[in-house]
Amino acid sequence: MSGTETGALTLAVMLALIFLRVPIALAMILAAGGGILVLSGPTVLLAQSKTLAWDIFASYDLSVVPLFLLMGHLATRAQLSRDLFRGVHALVGNLRGGVAIAAIGACAGFGAVCGSSLATASTMGKVALPELRRLKYDTGLATGALAAGGTLGILIPPSVVLILYSVIVDANIVTMFMAAMLPGALAVIGFALVVAIEVRRRPEAGPPGGQLTGAERRRHVAGLIPVTLIFGAVIGGLYGGWFTPTPAAAMGVLLTGLYGLIGRKLSAERVKSAFLETAASSAMIYLILFGAELVKILMARSGLPLAFAEALGRIGAEPMLILVLILAVLIVLGAVMESLSLILLAVPFFWPVVSGLDFGLGPEEMKIWFGILALVVVELGLITPPVGLNVFVIHAVAPDVPLGRIFRGVLPFTLAEMIRVAALLAFPPLVLWLPRWLGAL
Repeated sequence: MSGTETGALTLAVMLALIFLRVPIALAMILAAGGGILVLSGPTVLLAQSKTLAWDIFASYDLSVVPLFLLMGHLATRAQLSRDLFRGVHALVGNLRGGVAIAAIGACAGFGAVCGSSLATASTMGKVALPELRRLKYDTGLATGALAAGGTLGILIPPSVVLILYSVIVDANIVTMFMAAMLPGALAVIGFALVVAIEVRRRPEAGPPGGQLTGAERRRHVAGLIPVTLIFGAVIGGLYGGWFTPTPAAAMGVLLTGLYGLIGRKLSAERVKSAFLETAASSAMIYLILFGAELVKILMARSGLPLAFAEALGRIGAEPMLILVLILAVLIVLGAVMESLSLILLAVPFFWPVVSGLDFGLGPEEMKIWFGILALVVVELGLITPPVGLNVFVIHAVAPDVPLGRIFRGVLPFTLAEMIRVAALLAFPPLVLWLPRWLGAL
């Protein structure tokens, strides 16, 4: 059996194990380790694995991951999501459809602190859905807006998935954060426009919220200040060159913890549970990273990505067509897999193929552009029928709303996402403009 055949068989076994509900880290380690064993023998496998775990687990660059995870867990327990929703609600809630737009804006803000799409959807669903129900919003529009808004957690910096993509392809984390800002803003604008169009078409679907007194509005808007300060300190510090990613994450943890303690929203028990959940999440991520590194080694030794790229070249496929096909595969897989696991599984295979395509961009620009495109289509997969994970998260929050109704409600947001993907594909400067303007590229 040739190297490429071994690589392809190993990849098929890995996917079969994942779909059989074997934990993804274990599936990657078993399949990739077995593939390397067949291709190169036990000596090479042991030599490659000897220091691999230490290099990953003791990496200073990767210490940013548990810190940002801890920041997100502390923010959840400090009820930052509630203050965010109330603050944005005070600004736009009096408009028709304004409370749904407020929920999307709050999802963007919470996603910037949390960094997880599923956690953003779950948390904001619990915070915003009761208010949307009270105002008698159409259940499809309400749940669809929350499922779509939840996807923002994967892209808007600081995003753990974005950090891990940067580690895999050896891209600059800060530059990736810069590149994600404009596409993230476009998503928020697109989702808000969907709500505006829906309530114009069906005014009864999104009635305006109740009028607040001046004092209530000022109090709720003031609740946005801590979030703005936290986000500004972390992202502004990174862009301004005051911090590298790890100290920036530590600053985020400190400010989020102070926010919860000063507001008396973080008890000792809540802080303890945040640390324990961070430890569990970090262990899972690091083990998946170990598996992803083995997959990278397997792909390099088997030559499968190179053979795949050569086969596409022989049939005369245009670079854009190849890229579109790769993104289509990511959308399909994103509908059934968690975003972080998918990125760590798919990028070691697809990046060597994409890096050989000619789009008139430099190597670093290709890393940035493909990374943002990959995360955006994974976002799209989270709300794509029939298995969009964010839809199931919202259904768990609102079990009385039929799944079919949630999927119908999310369809206009899916269309908005597809338009955004097409725009980012057609116009790479939408991704690269900010890093170039700030001198990072």
